[in-house]
Amino acid sequence: MASSPRLSGLALRSAARLVRSRFGALTLPRLLRAELKVNELAGLPIESRGKLPLHNGPLQARPPREGEDLALGTPAAPWSGTSESYARAYAKGESSPTAVVDRALSLARELAARTPTMGPIYMYADDVAREEAAAATARHRSGKTRGPLDGVPCVIKEEMAIRGFPWSFGTHLYDGVKSAKDSTVVARLREAGAILVGMTAMTEYGMTPTGINPKRPMPRNPHATDCIPGGSSTGTGVAVGTGLVPFGMGADGGGSIRIPAALNGVFGIKPTWGRISRESASGGTVAHLGPLATSTLDLARVLEVTGGADPLDDETRWAPPLVAGQFTRAIGRGVRGLRIGIEESEWRDADAAVARAGREALRALEKEGAVLVPVTIPMARYAAAIGYVSIAVEARAALFAEWRDHADELTHDLQITFATLDTLTAPELLDSQRLRAGLRREVANVLGDVDLLALPTTTSTAPRVTDAEFGGGMLDARVIEALCRYAFVGNLTGLPAGTAPVGLDDASLPIGLQLVGDAWDEATVFAAMAHLERIGAAKVARPKVAVDVLTATPR
Repeated sequence: MASSPRLSGLALRSAARLVRSRFGALTLPRLLRAELKVNELAGLPIESRGKLPLHNGPLQARPPREGEDLALGTPAAPWSGTSESYARAYAKGESSPTAVVDRALSLARELAARTPTMGPIYMYADDVAREEAAAATARHRSGKTRGPLDGVPCVIKEEMAIRGFPWSFGTHLYDGVKSAKDSTVVARLREAGAILVGMTAMTEYGMTPTGINPKRPMPRNPHATDCIPGGSSTGTGVAVGTGLVPFGMGADGGGSIRIPAALNGVFGIKPTWGRISRESASGGTVAHLGPLATSTLDLARVLEVTGGADPLDDETRWAPPLVAGQFTRAIGRGVRGLRIGIEESEWRDADAAVARAGREALRALEKEGAVLVPVTIPMARYAAAIGYVSIAVEARAALFAEWRDHADELTHDLQITFATLDTLTAPELLDSQRLRAGLRREVANVLGDVDLLALPTTTSTAPRVTDAEFGGGMLDARVIEALCRYAFVGNLTGLPAGTAPVGLDDASLPIGLQLVGDAWDEATVFAAMAHLERIGAAKVARPKVAVDVLTATPR
């Protein structure tokens, strides 16, 4: 079957109308299903399937790896700084939370005013941020801080409820309704002293990984403004990538943290299912909350603050209790004796530049004492196809009323996606979940022998896009597959999956290396990512569009 074309402009609008007709339902959905390998699932052998899952708890292969903190030290801070850099500047009187927040808000608006826009913040939190900054400044001066994130600016994806902001999911349909309270994850960050400077834009309902959303003034990729920034945690990825904040919160149902982290050249992690409460945030069986950051240390610090049981989210019942400092202590472990699984057939699908950079980073870890182990996960090739069915059908069901009453108001690519989903049958959906169970079983078996799985984060670096495509919308199944190809192994299993920036291609676009750990063993993921930083194999490169927040004058 012929490949589905890239659609934009009049062709995209026409396809959105056509696909909801009787004739259109027989054409474009068939192309998309074939392009995304969904049609191949029915032909997989019976033994690929497991029992229909009755719960979503992650399968744990073995207890978390016991790693000794060798006190190897914190990796050097990147050009834009980390929470450690902010704390040091506050302690020396070189800056203050008040000065930092003022400057961050000002620089965010300068980014937004650029042509094309680079503004990652959709709605600013000026008044509350300045109040919280004043309180944090007083705490730092008195020496009574709340911890390492106190006074550090951050951003939150609009998928999480923020008091006084619309809980809007990248669409205009809820813009008039403001949230009366913070989601659990936002409340926990505030309690730790982190200062929310704004809410970042996402793609509509998080249903595209490109970072394109005609409903929002979306920022471009700071490394090349003619390239996509990735999504759906687009604004958060750009905010961290430009240096506006050292960390921000995203949500990841099919790579939506790791894709923008990789394309913007920063770190990110989708933690274990149930590690972070999704109360007043995401839903479904594949979506996780997690941070993007300029360093592994900040990923660990944010996870320690935001993780843990929440009576408002029953899925957190799976999580073992957090021990103070369990993730930050892993930063100094190193990788000696660490067993890293390599599925060669998966790596062959990556572009040459991506595979080369990832393998060089792995060889660097091998020189430091890690052991690279060949593994076989036959179902990994089909994870994306299973994931497309899982996440999209759940979204289609959750948005039943929106699709029924406002279909013409949704972005045209989302209209085509939802119309395509209407061609799926109930047996196909349930069979995809049996295949998901088979994948979970395969991955758990492999993680019984190795500590981590190494995969590319995406098959390619950031694809190029025209102004018309970025502003008016675009649908390209090949781009979706390039971005999501390796993401769903983590989402379908609920296992922790981090991405580290391990180089640039010939066009100076960032490349991500993904490390997947066993359930509840984020510490081992952090140990390996931090060591990549320590030895220079992972590095946040300064992009062409960058800002420096820490040059503020102290107040």
